[in-house]
Amino acid sequence: MGSFSIWHWLIVLLVIVLVFGTKKLRGVGTDLGEAVKGFKKGMREGDAESPEGAGQPQRTIEGESRRTDGGSGPH
Repeated sequence: MGSFSIWHWLIVLLVIVLVFGTKKLRGVGTDLGEAVKGFKKGMREGDAESPEGAGQPQRTIEGESRRTDGGSGPH
């Protein structure tokens, strides 16, 4: 895509606007924005509901899984 100049992209944008219309494109943009907001909200709620320490990274030493937060696990 690096071989296309700005003029090529402007012509492509103009054709898209002519085919779909600005109202339809505005609706698609609004729907996409709402979907992203809903996804972010779901991620935040999912993090809040997870048990404490579930997000802690784990390290493996000689095939043994150990928690890095000092929790009770195999030693």
